[in-house]
Amino acid sequence: MRGRSPALPARGRNTDAMEPTRRQLIGGAGVLAAPLALAGCGFIPTGASPSADAQTLTFTTWGTSAELTGFRRAIASFQKARAGATVELNAVPYEQMFTNIDAQIQAGNPPDVFRVPYYTFGAYAGQGQLLDLSPHLSSGFADRFTPQAWAAVQSGGKPYGVPHHTDTSVVFVNRRALDDAGVGAVPQTADDAWTWSQFRAVAQRLRRAQPDRKYPFAVNWQGNGVTRWLSWLFQADGRFLNETLTASAIDSRAARTAVDFTRSFFPDRLVPANDSVKSTTYAADTWYDQTTAMVFSGAFAIPDADSALKFDWTATPAPRNVRAGGDFGGNALVATKGAEGKAELIAAFFEHVTQESQMRDFCERASLLPTRADLVEGGIEFAVRPELTPVLLGQARAVRAEDSAQVASPDMSKIISVLQDGLEQAFVGGRGVDATVQALASGIDRAVGA
Repeated sequence: MRGRSPALPARGRNTDAMEPTRRQLIGGAGVLAAPLALAGCGFIPTGASPSADAQTLTFTTWGTSAELTGFRRAIASFQKARAGATVELNAVPYEQMFTNIDAQIQAGNPPDVFRVPYYTFGAYAGQGQLLDLSPHLSSGFADRFTPQAWAAVQSGGKPYGVPHHTDTSVVFVNRRALDDAGVGAVPQTADDAWTWSQFRAVAQRLRRAQPDRKYPFAVNWQGNGVTRWLSWLFQADGRFLNETLTASAIDSRAARTAVDFTRSFFPDRLVPANDSVKSTTYAADTWYDQTTAMVFSGAFAIPDADSALKFDWTATPAPRNVRAGGDFGGNALVATKGAEGKAELIAAFFEHVTQESQMRDFCERASLLPTRADLVEGGIEFAVRPELTPVLLGQARAVRAEDSAQVASPDMSKIISVLQDGLEQAFVGGRGVDATVQALASGIDRAVGA
């Protein structure tokens, strides 16, 4: 089965964690997940009543089989390290995840802990539904994470979650298609990544070398994956929110540069016509069937691509412009405000699952990127296609804290709708660059109440 970047519900979807296959499911990274009946290691079936025991935590998540195995291993390790503690994991299909969470919060019986995409985190924190962890985490706890990861779990300057893993988009390439177009070795580090002009030149060579029915590349910005368009804005050294996240900052030269560049993909036939943000065809599908020679995607897609693809492929960092930049996908772990009576146990669990050994085990097995600074700098090695690990880690380092902090805005779900409408009009609706940027600016201001 293949990896894909799905369309997402209003609360947001993580495309980096999919069940039962990555293609059926990714923000990130983007879904249908078969209900799981899991036993042992503290797992309870969907719909079971959470325990009120002070030494028991209820934990709701979705996940691939590799991710659920990782959580199972972390839970077993935590329960061994802390005598008397129990973590009951409720594994649900992604399509039900946040509908269930929202209903449980409204009914006053949410789980103690749940998993949430970074661009959904802000909505829960902003509505006062999460536990402020600042009084409960150990001194120096923040130091284990990269600045961009820690920034993604802040609300009002306080942590309301812990960054568990991340993902970001690189470019997967069909090696033979590039060879046939006369493109040599591809860059392997973010510092050496193709510039925008170099990337366009590669795409134009592919355009000339391929038949009309094939295209140079596809971008994974479908559905709520529209947040990945922000990578181009960041690469142009722009912002979409001001530093206090209270007003739009997108009316800028950088935004005009990013809109102009990405808008040109369509009339120049560098991407398929159905590669727009509201398309129901996902970017990965066109790469799998070799309609496109390259596709933007994340580490989460590596295992399925490795097992399914019959052509030689590799990865190269996302292109850079004024600077390197990327999307900040992945998920945080958060606690609901009503679980304050278990705050010490929750903090202990969060500290345990973000230990070096636990995060390494989880990320290597599931092909996800760590949020611990020591693992990002020192490296991990994916269980599948380990030689691609440095490309993904290098791209993750290109994400800046000021970029990820904007994605954690409490108004991100509304901003996503603004981006979807505005960019769709630019890509396939004929709207010009200035009009697009002005529409985005006014829409974002309305979304944040400016």
